[in-house]
Amino acid sequence: MDVAATQEAQPTAAALDFRTDPSRYKHWRLSFDGPVATLTMDVAEDGGIRPGYKLKLNSYDLGVDIELHDALQRIRFEHPEIRSVVITSAKNRIFCSGANIYMLGLSSHAWKVNFCKFTNETRNGIEDASAHSGLKFLAALNGTTAGGGYELALACDEIILVDDRSSAVSLPELPLLGVLPGTGGLTRVTDKRKVRRDHADIFCTNPDGVRGQRAKDWRLVDEIVKPQQFAEHIKQSARQIAEQSDRPIEAKGVTLMPLARTADETGLHYKFVDVQYNREARTAAITVRAPEAATENTLDKALAAGATWWPLQMARELDDAILTLRCSELDLGLWLFKTAGNPDAVIATDDFLLANQNNWFVREVLGMLRRTLARIDVTSRSLFAIVQPDSCFAGSLFELALAADRVYMQDVQEGQPATIALSQISFGALPMTNHLARLAARFYQDAARIDALRSHIGKKLSAKEALDAGLVTSAPDDLDWEDELRQAIESRAAQSPDALTGLEANLRFGANETLETRIFGRLSAWQNWIFIRPNAVGANGALKVYGTGAPVKFNWERV
Repeated sequence: MDVAATQEAQPTAAALDFRTDPSRYKHWRLSFDGPVATLTMDVAEDGGIRPGYKLKLNSYDLGVDIELHDALQRIRFEHPEIRSVVITSAKNRIFCSGANIYMLGLSSHAWKVNFCKFTNETRNGIEDASAHSGLKFLAALNGTTAGGGYELALACDEIILVDDRSSAVSLPELPLLGVLPGTGGLTRVTDKRKVRRDHADIFCTNPDGVRGQRAKDWRLVDEIVKPQQFAEHIKQSARQIAEQSDRPIEAKGVTLMPLARTADETGLHYKFVDVQYNREARTAAITVRAPEAATENTLDKALAAGATWWPLQMARELDDAILTLRCSELDLGLWLFKTAGNPDAVIATDDFLLANQNNWFVREVLGMLRRTLARIDVTSRSLFAIVQPDSCFAGSLFELALAADRVYMQDVQEGQPATIALSQISFGALPMTNHLARLAARFYQDAARIDALRSHIGKKLSAKEALDAGLVTSAPDDLDWEDELRQAIESRAAQSPDALTGLEANLRFGANETLETRIFGRLSAWQNWIFIRPNAVGANGALKVYGTGAPVKFNWERV
């Protein structure tokens, strides 16, 4: 095998597709029994998303997690009767051996980091569903559970391990590969499981892991169960945690129809989202469209529209565009957010969402918006919002501007002015991964400043009013608009993308830390650095020689 050639052979935008459905799954089986869904991992060895490796022992690559992400979406929207989800394995004595090591060894640095980021977001999505959707998750570890497999279990509400004297949980990345648990393992072990520091130290440096009673005593699992009782115990536990849910048993689900997308040399094109590439300038202009007319929203109409209801379809399209750009368009380092449509339609929809958020479907649509916007927050791209006379930066679409690193608003002297507008949704319904509203993060939780902004809810603010309120960065007049915007874009595109990624991640999240921001902070800093060090990926690094029988040669300097 030509490793160097394989390493450079990244999928093209057309080849890498995050869209799938259960009829196309290679690696997961989804089944339902009353209020309980079971996600069974049965990875096809020859079903990798790229050539050059086999997915043995239920190890996974990006394709496996794309299916998992889709399955979670199906449960959320298509099966409101489901209240608990069991995640288990079809393999005998193997739950999941984690990310496929040979895939990591063959992959470019960017592919590894994007893979880790997406798997993190998928696991965060499990926790988001537990916190907001009334779904509870049970990891049924029917065999050896290592690395990313244990990290998947850590995302669940309960972890039950078979007590067969051989099955263990482990995070062996450091001793075996010279890297760290890349999908939140360290953070969840300490922040979520509250594993004592010395126990965690032993656990994360022992490639054999911990089994049986010690795993329970150290809080690495919640229960251990003998093989003879394991299946019945899982069944009863899943029923019990389902009783904690408020999801409607009799409601009819909403089918997530395939997203219609055209990808060509100019960009990505959907109904409500359009992406235009400028490869010479290294930018991607992302335009999000709202409806042109404000119509009355009702629950009946929303449910009848289903996946075509504007806030849901728009969020799904934007989510797909973000993922495709992140993985397939690495050189487009500056994203320019633009909007179009009727601001009144957006604000009316926002108000309807908040007024009806106790309805299961509306709650899931809000969740989709929340997770999509959060995906923007942790994307390693520079983000500018461009507000012009035909823009529609209102309410939930103004969150795109608040997510941006800078907001440029044209101060039109004659003709139709550019405006922005806040809605009630801007004050906490769509929080960032630091659990703060973007307005709260922008103004460092200054309560007086934020309360003063409430008086602007529903008003269309001019460029001067938006600038005075601190909601935009710059408001050049017609004379200076083109030059100032051009200079800002050219200057940003000319700066170091590595340094910008570090700068943006620090500035976007400020002082408020959560489990999620700690995970992504470590991914951006520690894992990014470790993944390019010779001890991990050099010719004799642990990740490169794993499975070859050749000895690892470390550089022993502590840096």
